[in-house]
Amino acid sequence: MSDDREPTEPTAHPDKLDRKTFEQQVEPLRRELRLHCYRMVGSPQEAEDLVQETFLRAWRGFDSFEGRGPLRAWLYRIATNVCLNSLASRKDARRFLPDQHSPPSEQMPDGDPATDIPWLAPYPDSLFAGIADAGPNPAARYETRESVQLAFLAAIQQLSPRQRAALLLCDVLGWSASETASLLGGSPVSINSVLQRTRATLSERYPEGRPRGSSAPDESQRTLLDRYVRAWEGTDLEGFVSLLKEDATYAMPPWRQWYKGRESIRTFFSKVWKAYGGFRLTATRANGQPAFALYSCKPGEATFRAHSIQILEIRGDAIAALTMYMKPMGPPLFADFGLPLTSTRV
Repeated sequence: MSDDREPTEPTAHPDKLDRKTFEQQVEPLRRELRLHCYRMVGSPQEAEDLVQETFLRAWRGFDSFEGRGPLRAWLYRIATNVCLNSLASRKDARRFLPDQHSPPSEQMPDGDPATDIPWLAPYPDSLFAGIADAGPNPAARYETRESVQLAFLAAIQQLSPRQRAALLLCDVLGWSASETASLLGGSPVSINSVLQRTRATLSERYPEGRPRGSSAPDESQRTLLDRYVRAWEGTDLEGFVSLLKEDATYAMPPWRQWYKGRESIRTFFSKVWKAYGGFRLTATRANGQPAFALYSCKPGEATFRAHSIQILEIRGDAIAALTMYMKPMGPPLFADFGLPLTSTRV
């Protein structure tokens, strides 16, 4: 790896490089750098800001780079440092899903949503369109779609920033321990030690060593998703519950409460659905998983308004986890998915 020590102040640039030429070189890497920053910090909006900071630092320090190594690797070094600096400035470097913050609930939510908790935010699949599904080299342990799944990201968010960076650099990007040590500090031996500990931590959630692959739905999954839509739009509670695994979970950030097991989920929705006049679902994808934008209307009204973004984890022929991003967090996410705030579909 080349030395990527980027200056904090603007520097002079070679006459042969102007800003337009620089942008032409780095812009093709924006999507994958944004995805890397998202894995590090757990927020698409923050990731975009960090990529902008990465490009600014790269522009300021380009004359110190001078093509002495791969541009892509140099930008990843800068982006990782930018993320680590951002995480160091936070009160809490972690983001959460509700099941990491409190035990499952048996009661209906009361009070207000927990907007003070840094929740892990969803990542629209459209933002990593065009990024190769496979790891960038044979040393990578995870493929792109595995390493962006919601549960996997929630797990690595609980690692320290340095552990998180080491795991992503080595196991997702395929960097060597020597290359990673040159960025994070320490020796290759210390990096391998960090990796051993982080992999052991992840093995508690993934005994098979990695997340289950998440690809485009096959025929059976498409049938399940069709049934899911019909159940919601027909407010068919029993039809909805029949699609869940016995130990399925339901979470609804920014609310702390989450529910485990068919019966708890049935009880929750049997009460909640009574407050609505109907639902409409629009299919999308997030974090490499099937997802829906949910629109709802009040009893007696005909306008369906943005309600939440739903992300489904499917195992076999049933839904293992349902995560719904609710108000006030949910509706602002619709713009990220390129979706309107009202539904005119009949």
